[in-house]
Amino acid sequence: AAAAAGGAGAVQVKAPMPGQVFKLLKKPGDTVTLDETFLILEAMKMEIPVKAPSAGSLSSLPLKEGDQVHAGDLIAEIKGA
Repeated sequence: AAAAAGGAGAVQVKAPMPGQVFKLLKKPGDTVTLDETFLILEAMKMEIPVKAPSAGSLSSLPLKEGDQVHAGDLIAEIKGA
């Protein structure tokens, strides 16, 4: 997943490809480690794991299972530990 520096030290996580949110493995406030899968997208009948580009806590995860996302959409923000 592509990551860019966001405001207040948050790392923005963007959708790597268009698809549907298949499963949320974490919720806002949860801690994630580097490369930990926190969300699974489904696209073209395949499951695509979305991994945390940095360790920290999920400060934003504005999606629910079944939501559609487009490539490059902001899907989460991670604040550093």
